[in-house]
Amino acid sequence: MKTLWQDVRYGWRMLLKKPGFTLIAILTLALGIGANTVMFSLVNAVLLRQLPFRDPDRLVWVWSTRTDRDKAFFSIPNLIDYRGQNQTLEEVAAFGNWGANLTAAGDPERLQGIRISANAFQMLGVDAAAGRPLLAEDDQPDKARVVVLTHGLWRRRFAEDRGLIGKTLTLNGESYTVVGVLPPDFVIPNTDFELAVPLRMEADARRNERGSNFLRVFARMKPGVTIQQTRADLAGITEHLRQQYPDANGKFTAPVVLGLHDEIVGSYRTALLFLMGAVGLVLLIACSNIANLQLARASARHRDIAIRNALGATRAKLIRQLLIESLMLALIGGALGLCLALWGKDLLLALSPADLPRVREAAVDLRVLLFSLSVSVLTGIVFGLAPAIRATKTSLSRELKEGSGGVFDGGGRSRLRSSLVVAEVALSAMLLIGAGLFIKSFARLQSISPGFEPGNLLAARVSLPSSRYSRPEDLKLFYERLESRLADLPGVESVAAANALPLSAQNIRTEFIVAGRPPLKPSDTPAAQDRFVSPGYFRTMKIPVVHGRDFTNADNDHSGGVAIIDETLARRYWPNENPIGAHLLVSFVEKQKPIDMEVVGVAGNVKHSELNEDPTPTFYAPLYQVPPIITANFANNMSIVVRGSVPSGSWSALVRRELRAVDPEVSASNFKTMEQLLSASTAARKFNSSLLAIFAGAALLLALAGVYGVISFVVSQRTREIGLRVALGAQSRDVMRLIVEQGMRITLLGIAAGLIGAFALTRLMSNLLYGVSPNDPLTFAAVAGLMTAVALLACLIPARRAAKVDPLVALRYE
Repeated sequence: MKTLWQDVRYGWRMLLKKPGFTLIAILTLALGIGANTVMFSLVNAVLLRQLPFRDPDRLVWVWSTRTDRDKAFFSIPNLIDYRGQNQTLEEVAAFGNWGANLTAAGDPERLQGIRISANAFQMLGVDAAAGRPLLAEDDQPDKARVVVLTHGLWRRRFAEDRGLIGKTLTLNGESYTVVGVLPPDFVIPNTDFELAVPLRMEADARRNERGSNFLRVFARMKPGVTIQQTRADLAGITEHLRQQYPDANGKFTAPVVLGLHDEIVGSYRTALLFLMGAVGLVLLIACSNIANLQLARASARHRDIAIRNALGATRAKLIRQLLIESLMLALIGGALGLCLALWGKDLLLALSPADLPRVREAAVDLRVLLFSLSVSVLTGIVFGLAPAIRATKTSLSRELKEGSGGVFDGGGRSRLRSSLVVAEVALSAMLLIGAGLFIKSFARLQSISPGFEPGNLLAARVSLPSSRYSRPEDLKLFYERLESRLADLPGVESVAAANALPLSAQNIRTEFIVAGRPPLKPSDTPAAQDRFVSPGYFRTMKIPVVHGRDFTNADNDHSGGVAIIDETLARRYWPNENPIGAHLLVSFVEKQKPIDMEVVGVAGNVKHSELNEDPTPTFYAPLYQVPPIITANFANNMSIVVRGSVPSGSWSALVRRELRAVDPEVSASNFKTMEQLLSASTAARKFNSSLLAIFAGAALLLALAGVYGVISFVVSQRTREIGLRVALGAQSRDVMRLIVEQGMRITLLGIAAGLIGAFALTRLMSNLLYGVSPNDPLTFAAVAGLMTAVALLACLIPARRAAKVDPLVALRYE
């Protein structure tokens, strides 16, 4: 222990003797280790940390699937059959989205809620942060109405008032007793909710509607059961139900069963692991740079090392001494990197897309601290071992015979330094190519038209009390009054309403039949996205109506049914024909007579979920022709859109003011510009591109610093040789060419290796790209050209210094 402490003190003195080297090494390591620590904190929160549930490995998410879609929901009758007939699930829970207007507790507010099986929280093993969660008995229809709040709503709206437990809230005109508050880290996939009430399937109006699919399902497997066994079990039930109920279930296929954690993480797993690998490459490049600095420093210490060896220090002891110095550098750099990570974590959270699951849980916890320590120690060994072994491979007699020129460094050590730079350049080229592909992919995605003009377009969610807006004429009266008042505001060009906005990811599909064509089997009945919109919607959104006419106020519940279809639907069912005048028979409600809708127009295609999605067949119906049986549901889930130069900052206040004038009980929420909605749809790809570009830029700077360092060292080692060449008549351009050629040989070899490596690795990221080949030749060529040009600049600086060497000074260099 005493010897170790002596080595530490000696190493510290050696580091202090070269403060410039020490500072550069520590800062380089701090950036590399800090970036890795930040990225790991995100990966830890999203991918590695267990879900805050009981036995999370037994929890699964179940997607229903159909012949016309990969992800679908369950109806109440189907869910009851799956729950009763399965042999692999211990418990099953479900939920459906539910909009709630909060009144009588300050300003009216629209809240996003869910109706959830009351056994869900006990199944998950979730305790309340205050009060209690929902209990299985809360599902009984004769029980009092109760509600649990999310921690976020409790904090935002009620200032974490524990006295709220046991009090009542008025939601959609009905009283609900607050029984509890959920934990801050509680999460359910595919929904962003603020409160939850019991599902109460027995009392639901859709209890017997097998074709009314609105429930999302998750479950707990029995002990010892695998996901594969569960899939097979549910697939058998699906086939039985399909044969038993061909009209409602004819399109259903085997459900998809995923681990709950996998469903929560979704497509982010691949992207995060790729980014973690990218930031790891940055650290490797930093290690190569420090190793090169260590080799240069060892060149100045080789006589000291040889003398210590001659005085009895064994090679193992010398290697240990040099490794201790490297570890000291790495640990100091790691400590500083950890400090940078505390700041960088907030920056990373600011860049993260809003739908990145559990991102707010990212923190520098014990696991992250251990990761940072491990990386620091490993880094110290990686960049310190090879230079230590090379530096101690010497003898006193040889050192006394050699000068300080290039002889000592001209052999293995020079090759090692050059090899490290080749590796740096290769890794940097791979990162730059990856970043280039991501950026090009993002640019391609940004260039796609969403089908509407998002500029100067504002939107808000409006919820009408279903008890007072249950008829189409009630909707018509309300929206005509609201649109009139909003249209009178300064800067407003037009106003409209719709039940679902573009890029909202709302999947509302309805089956239809083309009138006059042969009848189809239930499994072959086509379906399309349906949207109910007010007159002026296409003008407000600037969605072109390419054929026929727009809706008018005359298209109401007293006139014949009409529809506008999009170009995709027109091409699919009326290829090379004019669909105007054709009729659709649409079944909005199971077991209800289909509604006859005449096609009066054809509109342009619109992106419903993502910019890179294939066009989805869509038809639009007049808002004032909503079937009476579903009017109340539509009234509670509508959006208004306003085109104009209204300042977005005052937009929410203006809408709320006009709503109070029309109906004081109506609330609005989710105020956004359509540009924000468009940006949110590409946020994940922007996040990937931004981070990879930052990592690649850092890698390029480190690699160029390595090239510059090697060439500068070569110039210093060959000063005497250069002086002799100049004394014998060599011109400045000859000296510059000599130095530049040496540097560019190293660079071009590294670029070539990087191109080969990138060609092999970029295929792993093909699923993360859009409209770009993973081996895109333009990207590869652009990166090769950029690195060549910048490396040439890095070589020219020391080359110019070499060309100015004074022969007289150089000959006295010894």
